[in-house]
Amino acid sequence: MISVETFQTIQQASSAMTGNTAYLGGGTLLMRTLNYGEQDFEKIIRSTDNNLKTINDAGDRVIIGAGVTMAQVIAESSLAFLAPVARSVGGPAIRNMATVGGNLFAQHPYGDFTVALLAFDGIVKMDNGSEHDLEQFLSSRDNISGIVSSVSISKPNGQDFKYKKVSRVKPKGISVMSIAAWLPVSAGRPSNVRIAFGAMGTTPLRSKSAEKALEGVSIDASGILPALQALAQDFSPPDDAIASGWYRAQVAPVHLRRLLLGEVEA
Repeated sequence: MISVETFQTIQQASSAMTGNTAYLGGGTLLMRTLNYGEQDFEKIIRSTDNNLKTINDAGDRVIIGAGVTMAQVIAESSLAFLAPVARSVGGPAIRNMATVGGNLFAQHPYGDFTVALLAFDGIVKMDNGSEHDLEQFLSSRDNISGIVSSVSISKPNGQDFKYKKVSRVKPKGISVMSIAAWLPVSAGRPSNVRIAFGAMGTTPLRSKSAEKALEGVSIDASGILPALQALAQDFSPPDDAIASGWYRAQVAPVHLRRLLLGEVEA
């Protein structure tokens, strides 16, 4: 028998995470596991802490509570740049449940929202106040103790953020890969570029070689070519039921080019 315990604060919930327990955020991942009888836990912990559902402007960054849903992201004017990403997550029912914090732990073919957070230099804050660079967090997320309370990200200006979810079933199929590109402009050229991919590894990953190749170049076919060629240096994509690693490696430069140049797929 699975028991459920509810706590008023995230700190109280974290203290109760002992033994074979699981934390319930939006439930889209955990309840699927429970319904299929694949769980290795005996107790579910949840929190009604209102701080988990807040969105706060912090100057050049925005702080998003871990309990904020995809539907909230879409409805929040200050997060308009993330609305297309949130809309790519499931259908309306899923978006009303799926949370920002839960997406951090979603295994491929899910977790597309985290790809965008990674492109925006995400910082994960835990219930005890400790903070982790999102890239570092993802590399060790299976061993993280405590509960995520929020994620802060840099805010883009204008049209310097681009996102693409590649799927075989339109419009809401699971992703073959997802790409988030943040290209801030300084003196008319890209500067401090961030390129993140989903499904090109066991977690969302940045392509630092492509980022370096895009610094200061003209965003046209010839200017971005070195960045497209550099992708192979950063990724060893996996094989799965959706696509082979070989296929992902072949099409990643094609989709990045289309994203950067605004090309419309035939």
